Amino acid sequence: MGERTMMNTSKPSTQQPKRGLFRLTFDTPMLIIVMCLSIIGLLAVYSASWSHSLRVGLPAAYFLGNQIKWLFVGSLIASILSLFDYKLLMRKEILLLMMGITVVMLIAVMFVTDDPSGLNRGLLRGSVQPSELAKLSVIIYLSAWLTSRQEQLNKFTFGLVPVSIIVGFIGGLIAIQPDVSATITVFALGGLLFFLSGGSIRHILLMLVLIILVGGAVILVSDRAERILTFNPNLQNIDSISYHIQRSLEAVIRGGWFGVGIGKSTTKSTGLPVPWTDSIFAVLVEETGIFGGTIIIGLFILLLWRGIVIAQHAPDLFGKLLAGGVTFWIVIEAFINIGVLVNLIPFAGNALPFLSSGGSSLVTTMVGIGLLMSISRVSKAENNKENRNSNAAIIDLRWRNGRRDLPRYRRS
Repeated sequence: MGERTMMNTSKPSTQQPKRGLFRLTFDTPMLIIVMCLSIIGLLAVYSASWSHSLRVGLPAAYFLGNQIKWLFVGSLIASILSLFDYKLLMRKEILLLMMGITVVMLIAVMFVTDDPSGLNRGLLRGSVQPSELAKLSVIIYLSAWLTSRQEQLNKFTFGLVPVSIIVGFIGGLIAIQPDVSATITVFALGGLLFFLSGGSIRHILLMLVLIILVGGAVILVSDRAERILTFNPNLQNIDSISYHIQRSLEAVIRGGWFGVGIGKSTTKSTGLPVPWTDSIFAVLVEETGIFGGTIIIGLFILLLWRGIVIAQHAPDLFGKLLAGGVTFWIVIEAFINIGVLVNLIPFAGNALPFLSSGGSSLVTTMVGIGLLMSISRVSKAENNKENRNSNAAIIDLRWRNGRRDLPRYRRS
């Protein structure tokens, strides 16, 4: 009877591992944060664009329909990427193909002449912006390159120079468009990844100098230095820039603490530039107040927290660099956009991730989220495997009936 009792009590413990089948294999808080930002983005795009759509003869939900379409595409790609092992991106053929496509698209933008303003940043009538793809490509390529060059990282010839050439060349092609905010973002990501991989501050500063020199050489060789020089004075034009910021601050002030109400913004209909893209945060604050704006900022801070957690638990250096780069890229983009609209930093003109209307920005951001989910899934899978191995080591000490194999006392 004693043996039967021990055998019966040991059965529930053998069934416990099956509960793990119902656990999510990726970072659930990150998924919830992304879902919240995406839903808020859909509501914000519709609220900020319906009046403009009606004025130009389009359906009221025209921009909302495009945003839903690109959100579906981005979510589908992110879901597929989350199921694959992110370590596949370290293959040379994948890295070279990705960077080759990015460079070709950045060069192709130079020959686009369908924009009368001269600021040609997109292909296919502006629907595809290669600069958005370039940011993610630089993160993936540098993460793999720095991982494979750990022993030579702080050497001038084998570490600093190659990284500076890679980042400077891509940044120079983006600056030719010109897209100042994207160029600064690429340079910042290069320095950040070099720091996260173990580079010293002195080497990082030297690398940034080399990056600027390489980027300047690319601009001079392209015969578009005049275009950059004529574009810079426009950035310092108080009449053109301060109007955008002035209307943005007007929207923030009108919003007060709790806003004028969803859909009741007036600045979006009275001259606020592109309220459904670059200025969407101003519309959100006007309609939901400082309270709503604080929630948006809080969600991006939570995204930063979860991204850092995923990077810390990554099983290898490539995963740590990739997770850190993607996380800081999204958060940097968000705070640059918000900082510009409240006049904390100079005008940049970048989109607000998840919220601004635009296919290229939304899809590339969702691709980055898919990579984060892949890293978290692989990390949990490897941790579970280690736990199973440790449990197996304990179980091997037992007999089939669940009792320990202890020596019995025998008379001599």
